[in-house]
Amino acid sequence: MVADAIAGSIEAPEAEAGLSCPASRNRDAEKVQLAVFDFDGTSISGNSPVMLVSHLARRRLLKPHTVFLILLWAFAYKCRLPQNQSWVRGLVFSAFEGWPVEKVNAFLAEFYDERVAERFRAEADAAMREHAEAGEVVVVVSATFEPILVRAKEQHPFDYQVSTRMRVLDDGTYSSQVDGKCVEGDQKLVALRAFADERFGKGKWEIACAYGDHHSDRAILAAARTPCVVDPDRPLRRTARRQGWTILHW
Repeated sequence: MVADAIAGSIEAPEAEAGLSCPASRNRDAEKVQLAVFDFDGTSISGNSPVMLVSHLARRRLLKPHTVFLILLWAFAYKCRLPQNQSWVRGLVFSAFEGWPVEKVNAFLAEFYDERVAERFRAEADAAMREHAEAGEVVVVVSATFEPILVRAKEQHPFDYQVSTRMRVLDDGTYSSQVDGKCVEGDQKLVALRAFADERFGKGKWEIACAYGDHHSDRAILAAARTPCVVDPDRPLRRTARRQGWTILHW
């Protein structure tokens, strides 16, 4: 079981006192056990794509009109209006038009080091270690860009990452199109299933525990044996209370 040392405080009437995510309860010993973490707002404090837009704008790598469109999209998203996730990520990646893949990846790794690394929550790091020590496979699933999570993986104890990948053109540069679908909302669970089926075999794995902070994480949380919500937004808090999910304050 994951010790209460990893949680700042816990609000969960239906959960056992002193536990954040009971890893061993009702587990199938024949299946690979996954501990799944969201990234933005859960593993880190803040939102890495938002930080990236600010980072790019300060360096004048995004056109003012593009920044304006991104801000309009963000406002609509905050109002919970239906939005095209792939489209806005294409706008962000327009900053790298003509750049070789290696240059973009290096830029995003440096961005992570400069702007994101200090925001990685100690509680998330500790929880990942606890799950790994319990024999579980730790996976981070996120809508953020793949090179950002690749860098984070070099510094933190998770085994795999499933994130949004941008399409690479024949000339070795990134396009402004998402390769496949953006790993956001319900698509997180779809992408995780595809990854885990390929890696471990269909029917040979299960989600022991999942951590998320946003109402769009409901699908992947509901698929876990033990869902844990971290500093949730209001809609997710209502769901957590109704379902008896563990609520953590990191």
